Amino acid sequence: MKGYRALIGALGASWLALASPAFADDGYSLWLRTSAPATGQAAVTRLGDSATLRLAESELRRALPAGTPPVVVATAAAPGITALGLPFAGLGDEGYLVRRVTLAGRSVLLVAGNGDRGTLYGAFALLRALGTGDRAETVALRSAPKVKLRMLNHWDNLDGTVERGYAGQSLWDWWTLPDFKDPRYTDYARANASIGINGTVINNVNAKADSLTAPYIAKAAALADVLRPWGIRVYLSARFSAPVELGGLKTADPRDPAVAAWWRAKSDEIYRAIPDFGGFLVKANSEGQPGPRDYGATHADGANMLAAAVAPHGGIVMWRAFVYAETDPTDRAKQAYSEFKPLDGRFAGNVLVQVKNGAIDFQPREPFHPLFGAMPKTPLMIEFQITKEYLGFATHLAYLGPLFAETLHAKTGRRRDETVADVVDGSAEGHKLTGMAGVANIGRDRDWSGSTFNQANWYAFGRLAWDPDLTSEGIAREWAAQTFGTDPQVVATTTAMMAGSREAVVDYTGAFGLAHLMATGHHYGPGPWVADLARPEWNPTYYHRADPDGIGFERGRSGSDAVDQYAPSVARQLARPETTPERELLWFHHVRWDRRMADGKTLWEDLVAHYDAGVGYVAGMQRQWDTLRDRIDAERWQKTATYLVIQKREARWWRDASLAYWMSVNHRPLPAGVAAPEHDLAWYKAQSYPHAPGHTS
Repeated sequence: MKGYRALIGALGASWLALASPAFADDGYSLWLRTSAPATGQAAVTRLGDSATLRLAESELRRALPAGTPPVVVATAAAPGITALGLPFAGLGDEGYLVRRVTLAGRSVLLVAGNGDRGTLYGAFALLRALGTGDRAETVALRSAPKVKLRMLNHWDNLDGTVERGYAGQSLWDWWTLPDFKDPRYTDYARANASIGINGTVINNVNAKADSLTAPYIAKAAALADVLRPWGIRVYLSARFSAPVELGGLKTADPRDPAVAAWWRAKSDEIYRAIPDFGGFLVKANSEGQPGPRDYGATHADGANMLAAAVAPHGGIVMWRAFVYAETDPTDRAKQAYSEFKPLDGRFAGNVLVQVKNGAIDFQPREPFHPLFGAMPKTPLMIEFQITKEYLGFATHLAYLGPLFAETLHAKTGRRRDETVADVVDGSAEGHKLTGMAGVANIGRDRDWSGSTFNQANWYAFGRLAWDPDLTSEGIAREWAAQTFGTDPQVVATTTAMMAGSREAVVDYTGAFGLAHLMATGHHYGPGPWVADLARPEWNPTYYHRADPDGIGFERGRSGSDAVDQYAPSVARQLARPETTPERELLWFHHVRWDRRMADGKTLWEDLVAHYDAGVGYVAGMQRQWDTLRDRIDAERWQKTATYLVIQKREARWWRDASLAYWMSVNHRPLPAGVAAPEHDLAWYKAQSYPHAPGHTS
């Protein structure tokens, strides 16, 4: 027990020292800030040898101080481990055990998995447990990922820009690869391994064919060499028309034998360079990207042709269901279901259909996508956006754990208590090939993600991809403790700030299911008045349909009937305004401004109150953050404080511009005592930001 007390004391001192304002911190270390004090490292023994096991050993030596009880790093098959009779069954290749055992006559803390990746994850799990306040003498961990593929999608372009990225230039320096392997690549891999991410798509879904040429395959191979020991596979976004652009073929029709042969040869070439290449991600027939429908073929035809090319190597194809084209004049939200539902059961066994969390496009709040539960014969891989394209870019504090969890925990209505998470992790239909993708928020900024709190969204995505049943609050607490230290006031305050921050963005950008109200093109700031773009569904007015009588998109049976894409029990609930959850009311229904809401107020009164509540929440976060000035290092404290000033100003901008526009439509006064917008509507309409970050198209 004395050794354990020493361990706890040393760890506590280490964490408090790291949290001290005396130490500068630019955020580069993310949530991996613990390190053993200079007085010494723990005794760690490794049984077996591989690059990944050596990393597990190194991580524990790096963080655990002298005085820690002996730690043994091993796999289940290592000498002496099998005889212990530990419950490795059911852990798969990536699960882990961490517990006290007696080995060779001495008491040790064993960190082990069936495979070396599991052992690495176990090492990080032990450090996470100790770093969030667990006592070493009681640590007993056993966990396996519920989702097989846990992936980041980088929207990084070959010229170094990042589409919808707000953390600087691309992490990948394509110009100096494959010769120079930036140490940041290793640090990136380490951070991902610490939260169980095991795959990365390194180029934009709006892919360039050049990414499949020999020079860029060599660059991808260099990255794969760095990421491999950390358990991370490399994937590539593939441009569907590459056989024409690179191969000189006259067509990219997936039914053409010459096209299929070209993709087989290209896949063979990639696997010669990257033996563990994961496979292809494809965006097809969406936003101008080429695809099989250009040739009268189906998405299944296209996906299966590519799947056949990578199947001999064990590769997969992730085929995005985000199809955004002018094919459904009634409702853009219906398009993916209409195109993919009839193809259920027609995709090859190594194809995942990648479906966004909602049917439009990563809005601050969307109902879950109706495809979840509607394609039981097809593995569906959920896609979230970690980068905050519609949630205030990098500067607004918006913790997305609640957004991710809200979708994952939503009930599909297809069978009793089935959730979206059940569909995603395969338990609903017994699928073994499962996945969760997150559009990365990582760039060249020193703090990786544009701000300290944006790191929490990367972290939350990884933790929920490992286990969708984790709570967003619990994840926030463990992130805060590892990022700022275990000071109870710091953890409690930051967790409280994070808890309602996403809902605040919903409030000040558009509550009750309003969506797609941002200025067009760059997506920065409000633009609910935009109505002059070429296609109807490019315009915010298409989505809110405000008129003097009411507001909202009618998706009930008197409108687009999008509600009938959901299971019957869900469709019945959503078909009528009276039974639709108020938070999604205007997503599904056009209702009168004077409609009485559950609290007795009119819709207009409540909408105004939500705008004010959103602005007020940001002001509250400022006050909360101010209380931590002397408890957090000056650099990170000041950057967050400055960003909260920006957020409050822009939240007020969203509130005032939106109210000015709604009043121009409904001709209603503001409720008594409510502050008027600072400027008139013409002023807000005149604002222009052609060079806002993240807009590369």
